Amino acid sequence: MSLLDLAPVIPVVVIDDAATAVPLARALVAGGLPAIEVTLRTAAGLEAIARIAAEVPDAVIGAGTVRTPAGVRASVAAGAKFLVSPGTTPALVDAMTASGTPFLPGVATASEAMALAERGITELKFFPAEAAGGLPYLKSLAGPLPEVRFCPTGGVRPETAPDYLALPNVGCVGGTWLTPADALASGDWARIEKLAAEAAALR
Repeated sequence: MSLLDLAPVIPVVVIDDAATAVPLARALVAGGLPAIEVTLRTAAGLEAIARIAAEVPDAVIGAGTVRTPAGVRASVAAGAKFLVSPGTTPALVDAMTASGTPFLPGVATASEAMALAERGITELKFFPAEAAGGLPYLKSLAGPLPEVRFCPTGGVRPETAPDYLALPNVGCVGGTWLTPADALASGDWARIEKLAAEAAALR
């Protein structure tokens, strides 16, 4: 199955304390969102991925903010089942392809999407979605690039997610709203599970 079809929303998670990774992942999975993107924006990111991979078998754990070939190798070694990048470079795409791990390379323009489609890569992250043109931009890409599907991330909110998901070239969206900082800090896993269940019902 395609990454874009696992769930309508992929939670984009920034983890500062790896000890929260497992209960957080369990709450998201219980709410109906198995695909979880843990970003490499913090020092705890790789350890969080490793803990989830080892202890939450129902989670499809991915690494986000992957920017270098070294990041690809470290993420796969930690147990990441998919990779997500904020943008693309030839070296990064080569490394992600060589890893054999599913990936969503980031694009923000038609030219970037076309360059990846030339290489047979047609499932992409659209980032930063709202800043790069949002719904109108993705609608305009559907005609000339009908084979390309996107996961828009960056500024997508619960109120706008259904509109994105209604587009024929959008498979899912990435959302940061599922893991509010105060809920993470207090360990309010019930609240996170509820937010996940609401997101899972969007499609």
